[in-house]
Amino acid sequence: MAKKAHVSETPATQMLRAHGVAFTEHPYEYLEHGGAQHSASVLGMDPFTVVKTLVMQDQDARPLLVLMHGNRTVSTKNLARQIGAKSVEPCKPEVANRHSGYLVGGTSPFGTRREMPVYIESTILALPRIAINGGRRGYLVGIDPKACVDLLGATPVQCALAE
Repeated sequence: MAKKAHVSETPATQMLRAHGVAFTEHPYEYLEHGGAQHSASVLGMDPFTVVKTLVMQDQDARPLLVLMHGNRTVSTKNLARQIGAKSVEPCKPEVANRHSGYLVGGTSPFGTRREMPVYIESTILALPRIAINGGRRGYLVGIDPKACVDLLGATPVQCALAE
């Protein structure tokens, strides 16, 4: 019987455990710039159910997190309009790392260094389970998407664009 690869705790898994959120672990071989599409194909998952965590900022450089389907992009215009901002843009990787406390490619919305507003594409909440980054490159956790609302106060938005 093959031994399951042990994955050490991350701030994200610590937060999930502390709040009693059941999750499954899905380690995979990380590929630089592979994104959610790569992790989905390696793990045999639908990229629509693999949720990426994007660190963005508004016109005043205030950070925010956007949870988006792995095979969709964010319409920053639609997002800005819905959250009452003049504009929204992705943070540069080094800025995103500073805000979240995670390395880009391993950003989880759980256990971030600083508290930020979280926005979730509304169609994600209709899925029975999602895979989302567990706080390390090459590591996803499977959870009920409602945990994003319960733990993070994620606000549903409609800003997905097909890739």
